Amino acid sequence: MEPFPSDQIQLPRNMIENSMFEEEPDVVDLAKEPCLHPLEPDEVEYEPRSSRLLVRGLGEHEMDDDEEDYESSAKLLGMSFMNRNSGLRNNMSVYRQNPNGSCSVPSTRTMVVCTVVLVISVSLIMAIYLLPKCTFTKEGCHKKNHTMELIYPLATNGKLFPWAKIRLPPDVVPLHYDLVLQPNLTTLKFSGSVKIVVNIVEVTWKIILHSSGLNITKVTITSAGGHQAKTVEFLEYPLHDQIAVMAPEALLVGQNYTVNIEYSSNLSDTYYGFYKISYKDENSKQRWFAATQFEPLAARSAFPCFDEPAFKATFLIKIKRDEKLSTLSNMPKELDKRLRQLSTASIVLHVQKKATTPVTNGIVQDEFFVSLKMSTYLVAFVVADLKNISREADGSLVSVYAIPQHLNQVGYALNTAVKLLEFYQKYFLINYPLEKLDLVAIPDFQSGAMENWGLITFRETTLLFDSNTSSARDKKLITAVIAHELAHQWFGNLVTMEWWNDLWLNEGFATFMEYFAMEEVFPELHSDEDFLNLIFKAMRKDSLNSSHPVSSAVQSSEQIEEMFDALSYIKGASLLLMLKHYLGKDVFQAGIEMYLHNHNYGSARSDDLWDSMNEITNGTLDVKKLMKTWILHKGFPLVTVVRKGKIISVQQEKFLYCVDPENWTSDASFLWHIPLTYITSSCNLTHCTNAYLLDQKSAVIELPEEVEWIKFNVHMNGYYIVHYAEDWKTLIALLKKNHTALSPKDRANLINNIFNLAGLGKESLEKAFELIDYLNKESSTAPLTQALYQLSLIYSLLEKNGEQQLAARVMHRIEQLLGDKIDKQCWTDEGTMSERELRSTLLAFACTHDIRNCRTTATEMFEKWMKSNGTMSLPSDVMKAIFTAGAKSSDGWEFLLKMYSSSVSEAEKSKMIEALASTDDVRKLIWLMQNSLEEEEIRAQELSHIIATVSQSLPGYLLAWDFVKENWDKLTRKFHLGSYTIQNIVSWSTSQFATKAHLLEVKSFFESKSEESSQLRCVKEAIDTIQLNIQWMERNLAKLQELL
Repeated sequence: MEPFPSDQIQLPRNMIENSMFEEEPDVVDLAKEPCLHPLEPDEVEYEPRSSRLLVRGLGEHEMDDDEEDYESSAKLLGMSFMNRNSGLRNNMSVYRQNPNGSCSVPSTRTMVVCTVVLVISVSLIMAIYLLPKCTFTKEGCHKKNHTMELIYPLATNGKLFPWAKIRLPPDVVPLHYDLVLQPNLTTLKFSGSVKIVVNIVEVTWKIILHSSGLNITKVTITSAGGHQAKTVEFLEYPLHDQIAVMAPEALLVGQNYTVNIEYSSNLSDTYYGFYKISYKDENSKQRWFAATQFEPLAARSAFPCFDEPAFKATFLIKIKRDEKLSTLSNMPKELDKRLRQLSTASIVLHVQKKATTPVTNGIVQDEFFVSLKMSTYLVAFVVADLKNISREADGSLVSVYAIPQHLNQVGYALNTAVKLLEFYQKYFLINYPLEKLDLVAIPDFQSGAMENWGLITFRETTLLFDSNTSSARDKKLITAVIAHELAHQWFGNLVTMEWWNDLWLNEGFATFMEYFAMEEVFPELHSDEDFLNLIFKAMRKDSLNSSHPVSSAVQSSEQIEEMFDALSYIKGASLLLMLKHYLGKDVFQAGIEMYLHNHNYGSARSDDLWDSMNEITNGTLDVKKLMKTWILHKGFPLVTVVRKGKIISVQQEKFLYCVDPENWTSDASFLWHIPLTYITSSCNLTHCTNAYLLDQKSAVIELPEEVEWIKFNVHMNGYYIVHYAEDWKTLIALLKKNHTALSPKDRANLINNIFNLAGLGKESLEKAFELIDYLNKESSTAPLTQALYQLSLIYSLLEKNGEQQLAARVMHRIEQLLGDKIDKQCWTDEGTMSERELRSTLLAFACTHDIRNCRTTATEMFEKWMKSNGTMSLPSDVMKAIFTAGAKSSDGWEFLLKMYSSSVSEAEKSKMIEALASTDDVRKLIWLMQNSLEEEEIRAQELSHIIATVSQSLPGYLLAWDFVKENWDKLTRKFHLGSYTIQNIVSWSTSQFATKAHLLEVKSFFESKSEESSQLRCVKEAIDTIQLNIQWMERNLAKLQELL
């Protein structure tokens, strides 16, 4: 999926706290309920408060992975002593009173009883005294390797649910699904039935699978060879989205059974599952469109299934639909396949009756071919009125679909897809295994795209190219997203990660191949510059304490959603890039081929990839040992370089912004195995690149001769930052004297490194500003955009925190460095792709901040366009700058909104929405965010983009945060906790804060929400970022005032 742009989980802190001695209505005592299905010991797991799992004497301690079972405190206290012997009850007194009122001497029996009671009492008192204090707390004591009591979940009907873990049990595996669906685009509901053929791995009486929000009406089981389906009981446990099908008899090992489930539901009004989309056709009439988005956990909301990536199966899908609409799924229809083989009209008509059959008046059923073995999250179907163009490519029919009014914008995507498909087949030495590949533009789509096997779905802006309104950047985006999703047809679809902890195997590989394929097939796009900037941003995220390893243990839905972040995608890709350069392109390619061949149609873990690589290196290098230091640990190294004559001393340490010492977690002794690369003044060409594996804390490299300068991390192909100590002066002098001695990527790398070191306090801000003094001679996009990015961060931080005068001086410095280049930009679409992109960046920045005459020129062009009622053609590369200038006036803003509503170009609308969100009118900003959330005139898919833009302006950054606070519950219902959209919204709405008051406000807000919200990684990252901003201001404000 392209974002736009172990069975145990730790014990939650909101674990139920019950009094040890009070009875609770939901406690299930198996001794008293022998008729209930028993749980096996390894089926027990802790759950949060809402799960209704009640535990006596168990409280708030967190549970380690190996601490599976605990003994209850009630058991420790020997609760049975409270059951008194009836004989003792009858003998209420140990002394008897004589009739005359005097006391008689106690009998022998009484004395014995008293002695026994006294001994027991003393023993009990001593035992209580000697027991640990924790025995008498709500939390109780943790003890390993004991059976835990009374910790079973309850189904919705109050019965015991026979499974307590989030992950499904391994005793039943699916083999095949027959799925029949009937969506109704009038009532916006759907009904369905699914027959699942399962195989029994271990004897069981239950089949546990996933279902979410489905109204299940009937469940039957048929045994292998059996002719009669038996209606069976099923239980539902919504907390885990699970149902239990209870077999009437034991299900035997090795046998196949068929589970048939009938159900119905509403089409979703979120972006997950089988969801509905409203759009307007060419006649402005409202139409409905139904599409799917199942990754990561939403297939279960369209049909009951084993919704985990390792449970691969085949699928036969049938869809009933209005005869005026069309359907698409992963596989071709019977008709589509045979039409390519047969030519006579009579046979074609015969086949058509077989593939698409009438059901009732106006309703027909489409039947698709049985799929290849695949995971549930890759299943997809679309029901809509669509048009397409197609082309044959290496035995597969490639088609691009869109709603009818957008059909004239799909040509570029088709050409691009065909070229990339041919490239991947040659590179992987594995043919694309399906007979068709459909790319579909979805009018309302949260992600950038989704790699469903054979049916890739896209946001319209990432697939449709309008030659009149799409810029150079738009073309690059479309190319990149198609390249990413096509790479998934091998990495993710053919070979799938076993569990979501290794999501990077899907997304990191697809991102790596995306940029590699673009360099090979479309070198004129200079995609390597974009990848460089993405790596810089990923490293900024990875330098915080809130970061996580690329391969991280996950269990809950929020944790799984949060894995779709810059680290899984960009860090994963950059580590593969580093490995490719270290191994060599041929060895790396052979390792990839081996991995795909070894695991095709199956699942894999990270170690499987390294094992495949090791098969190729044949013992010359332990790739697994090398890469585990990068995959299993968060962060990245800082390499310090000291040069003395021919001797180069290198030392590694962790690069980390330590913003919160109380919560700082770091293993100072941890060592990465770093494939260092370097060039020197004696030979700075690519073929002169030297390599050295730094697997110790420090090492010494001896050069053959003394050199004037040395530059490490050649072309930024390694995932580390370099500190040159005294050699920064040498490199600064080199840039001033002859900056082309280093490549554009190396120059951008130096700019990024020195500003990061200044933020860390390892280098002075003065030296960072001194290094970029050479920029008036710079003409390459990569270093210019990196310098502009670093200076913009500083400007924004000052502007939003009451330092407007100092911010103005920073802007003056930017104008000094880049003003001449801004003046030289022409307002056309001429030049190379790199030059056009740089023009877009510089003019959009200049117009936003009113530098030079940019806003004047842009406003004049906007007014001419407005007078033509939007019919005048504008250069696509500078369209955003023109719209941004025009939206500064009230009339211009209103006209732009009107044009947004009527435009048929998604590329144009994207530029318009960003310009509308750049206004200084706070009422308009509030309206814009609210309108998008309510999906009145602006789709909710645009909301994160709007919030990001609003939060960058001085009038808007507080509004954006207030909007997020006021609408948090609505936002998380629409986009789901942990989703990439929520991550972006949290990040953008808080990234400008740099005061302790704002820090406290953000902390307090999320603490007041659910535990799931407060524990989101993006929330912790936001808090880290605010603390980092505060630290930066305290460290650099005075220095900056002196410097500027």
